[in-house]
Amino acid sequence: MLDRKLIKNFDFVLFTLAILISIIGVIVITSASHVAATGSLKQTITQSVSIAIGVIALLVITLFDYNLLSNYSLQLYILNILLLVSVFLIGKEINGAKTWIVIGPISLEPVEISKVFLIITLASYLKDKDEITNFKELIYPLILVIIPSIIVILQHSLGSALVFIVIFIGMIFISGIRFRVFSELIGSSIAVMPIVYKLLKPYQRKRLLSFINPNLDPLGAGYHVIQSIISVGSGMFWGEGLFHGTETQLFFLPESQTDFIFSALSEELGFIGSVTLILLYSLLLYRAWKIAYNAKDKFGRLISIGILSMFAFHVFENIGMALGIMPIAGIPLPFVSYGGTSLIVNMMSIGLLINIGMRKNKINF
Repeated sequence: MLDRKLIKNFDFVLFTLAILISIIGVIVITSASHVAATGSLKQTITQSVSIAIGVIALLVITLFDYNLLSNYSLQLYILNILLLVSVFLIGKEINGAKTWIVIGPISLEPVEISKVFLIITLASYLKDKDEITNFKELIYPLILVIIPSIIVILQHSLGSALVFIVIFIGMIFISGIRFRVFSELIGSSIAVMPIVYKLLKPYQRKRLLSFINPNLDPLGAGYHVIQSIISVGSGMFWGEGLFHGTETQLFFLPESQTDFIFSALSEELGFIGSVTLILLYSLLLYRAWKIAYNAKDKFGRLISIGILSMFAFHVFENIGMALGIMPIAGIPLPFVSYGGTSLIVNMMSIGLLINIGMRKNKINF
């Protein structure tokens, strides 16, 4: 059984925030999946079951000392790469990206699991570094990030590669890095962008260009952005009401239950619903930052910052994509977008944060 002191440190606020946002997700998914027109509750049931599994996984993760993960960081990284590579062999392409493994009724997206495994691996390496003083010290962690990034880019999942990079930058920044070395890193990243651009498929390049001007291809690459902006605007202050969003219910808004679920929410719940969700996310990110700040050791702080960076970028990119101020990258909105793997992994990430917060004053367990 857990020590009473550990239970006392359980972050019920963070736990409640994750549950509340997930419930909002189920409500919006129910509407965005056109239940009124089709009568099918399949996605609602799947998402609800995923929440239940995620909560169980969250609670299990709080039972052991997170420092044990450092002992298995190499094994987790190898498993990470094997999972990503397995997609090439037995994966299924969905919406232009081959990132899914489908076994009967179960769909698994290894790239979502990969994000947490990468955070643990980077944290294990960086925890023994007082400060990164030269570019040579970045080579090893860069390799850890570049390998999975190349794999997911080849699977046409540019958005996931961007998440890896943001996680890496957030973690090395908190770990301690000389400004000169950080500048060299940013300069090198800019230099390789043309190479990355050449690796992209034509439709991915069109998406990037349509972000700048959606009207260049209003019925093609720019269609998603245009319909999304219309959906957000039509919600006005109070929204058109659940199951009554014109763009959402008449099938004008593409991927309304996944990539553009924020657009569906804005249309049907309006400015009030959108601001409420953003406020809940802000509180969740604040709690994650507080846990990182109070972590008892550098390993816990790095894991917390990695998870914080992951959540923050997902929220910023997805909402920005819906508003037309960020390019379409196929990144889900945490706890809200439809997807069992993403939801369960997000719950497990919350479990890790709570685990770190529970042990902030305890040296050994």
